This record gives sequence, C-alpha cells and structure tokens, in this order.
Amino acid sequence: MSLEVHQFLCLSDNYGYLLHDPVSGQTAAVDSPDAEAINGALQAKGWTLTHIFNTHHHFDHAGGNEALKARWGCEIVGAANDAARIPGIDRQVGDGDNFLFGGVTVQVLEVPGHTSGHIAYYLPSEGIAFVGDTLFVLGCGRLFEGTPAQMWHSIGKLMALPDSTVLYCAHEYTQSNARFALSVEPDNAALVARSAEIDALRDKGQPTVPTTVAREKATNPFVRATSLALQRTLGMEGAAAVDVFAETRRRKDNF
Repeated sequence: MSLEVHQFLCLSDNYGYLLHDPVSGQTAAVDSPDAEAINGALQAKGWTLTHIFNTHHHFDHAGGNEALKARWGCEIVGAANDAARIPGIDRQVGDGDNFLFGGVTVQVLEVPGHTSGHIAYYLPSEGIAFVGDTLFVLGCGRLFEGTPAQMWHSIGKLMALPDSTVLYCAHEYTQSNARFALSVEPDNAALVARSAEIDALRDKGQPTVPTTVAREKATNPFVRATSLALQRTLGMEGAAAVDVFAETRRRKDNF
C-alpha cells in the first residue's frame, strides 16, 4: 500500500480518517466531523491538509469543512447531486468518476439510502474504501432519505468489491449492531465468533473498524438478505432479497 491511513476518534463515536501520500505530501481528511480533532491529528503527524473527501452532508461528516478550508485552503470534494448541502464544496463528483490523489486513483461510488447524495470513495490499488454511513461493521445506516431498494442496491455495490477490500466506516456502533445481528441470525457461527472478538476489542478500548467485504458477507445481516437462516427468523423464507433487507432494517430501527 502506498498511502498511509491514520484513524482517530472524533466527537463521541465518529472516526476521523487522514489519508496521506508520502510521495506528493498530499493529505485528505475523509469527512470533517470535528475540525479541532482533525487539526490535532495533522499536527501530531506533521501533515498539511490538502483535501476533504465528503461522503455526505450530515453535520458530523461535513461540519468542520469551512473551518478546515479557512485554515488550510484545502480542496473539498463531494457529491454533485448534493452540492448545495456540502459546505465549501470545490469539486463535484458522481458515480463512476475517477480522480487522482497523489499518484493513486480514487473511484467514486454513489451509494444513496442513508441520504440521497451519499457517496463512497474506493481506491482499487490500495484495496480500501471509505463508506461513510452506508455500511457499518455488522450494520448499515438508517434510511433517512432513501428507500430500502436504494440502500439494498448501494450495499450491493460495496459487496461487489473484492472480498479483501478493507472498509472504513464512520462510526463505532459495532457492539450494539452485534446484539441485533445475533437476534436475527443466532446460529451463524461466524457471527457468534465475531461478536466475542468485538467484545474483547471494546473491553480493551480498541476500535472494531475497519472491516472487510468478506467479513461483512459472512456476518452482517444487512448484506445477508439471501440467508435462509435470516429469512427463517423473519418468517420470510423465499421472499425477495430487498423485502428481507427492508424488514431487517425495520426491526433494527425498533430494536
């Protein structure tokens, strides 16, 4: 991997990410949950902020844009179809767009559902993707602006990435997600083992993020709508995957 990813806690349960290219010296913040925390991380690393890659407009993802731009003069990248809600946006991108960060290609994936203008950033050569609030470890984002069909399609895009792809999501929600996941797939051995591993990590104050596509395929109920065990728990054997997903999300909302 040619880029360095620095992960740190912001606010109460957000993760901040700095993506650094040691050759060009460019550094991107993926979202801007907390300008002060991001500036602290930059100072500790001795890096200069050149970009912000926004996944969506929510305040805990774009709230630090203007303060960081005022300090660093960085370029803000965000969704063209949600540009009006991304503070300070400079570069508008859409599904399938590629751009260079240092010497590395960044691919833009439109993944609406949590919001109408949510995007993810995939760096094929690095084998990593920043997925914002579309997907969490063992979870997915609430459907504030999109439909179950949109979100199921968006999750499918992420699950179509190579199994080894490392997924960086934006929140530490994993323990509560695990409790829900076990309620709908209690006999999933991979999930039972993963849940124990997650508890051990959190007991030591360690993050459960990032994850991989392969791990989520094996354990995350929101990507497993075709699982017969999940369908059985929901009383939806043989139902369309999108309907199983929608019912899973509905149950999580009320869990």
